Amino acid sequence: MYIQVLGSAAGGGFPQWNCNCNNCHGLRQGKLRAAPRTQSSIAISDDGVHWILCNASPDIRSQIEAFPALQPARQKRDTGIAGVILLDSQIDHVTGLLTLREGCPHDVWCTEMVHQDLTSGFPIFNMLAHWNGGLNHQLIQLDGQPFSVPACPALSITAISLRSNAPPYSPRRDDPHPGNNIGLLIEDTRTGKKVFYAPGLGKLDADVLSMMRAADCLLVDGTVWQDDEMQVCGVGTKLGSEMGHLAQSGPGGMLEVLADFPEARRILIHINNTNPILDEDSPERAQVQAAGVEVAYDGMSIQL
Repeated sequence: MYIQVLGSAAGGGFPQWNCNCNNCHGLRQGKLRAAPRTQSSIAISDDGVHWILCNASPDIRSQIEAFPALQPARQKRDTGIAGVILLDSQIDHVTGLLTLREGCPHDVWCTEMVHQDLTSGFPIFNMLAHWNGGLNHQLIQLDGQPFSVPACPALSITAISLRSNAPPYSPRRDDPHPGNNIGLLIEDTRTGKKVFYAPGLGKLDADVLSMMRAADCLLVDGTVWQDDEMQVCGVGTKLGSEMGHLAQSGPGGMLEVLADFPEARRILIHINNTNPILDEDSPERAQVQAAGVEVAYDGMSIQL
């Protein structure tokens, strides 16, 4: 199985266009040892030719330009993108579908909750119907049964509902429903290797921990270092937990959780521009590294 990190930042990217926090200012001024990052998305493949997008970032055009496997190569107009799986209906995970309009129709797998949001509050399915049929909805069931995408038949994908928040335009905002946000356990049936992908992970339960134990690689929520990070940085009032993200530090934080999975490759993704782990010289980054945990970056390639 091939996994390509197309974008490793949270919404807004890094540096965020309108942010002058220490991280964003430092990067722009060349005073911070850190790498720019686009908004979160990965691509997975069983053959390195046909790829499934897991989320479609607003930065998808630049991500395609940075990853030749997704570029046209076989016909006058084509793409290596063979399907899209949406883990939620957040703007920073679905808006890239608008950029892909010239390639419609696209098969898009998502839960019924996500499909409802994307045909009402943010009706991207309705909008793209005007481009060669638009998006073909393929329903993701939350029954524990794996599904597959025809172009990548060796990949068996199981979805699990995660406790996180729906976007502001959803009628389920601050009212969690199963299917608002999901994680994916992706298995290469030829090798038995598995990756657990969950860029939005607010709380852990027994089912999520069981799925994490089954994985050889954990690619999980790295949004904020501390729950009140937005407040401390002076750029917002919301807690990470209110946005559906588990902080890395402190009791019960992501680093403490990941310590229980020493045999798995552990990688943080979906990193907010305020997170001090973006600074490669910060004590927080050193703490992550000392724990044997990696920080995802754009262009990171993983093979299982």
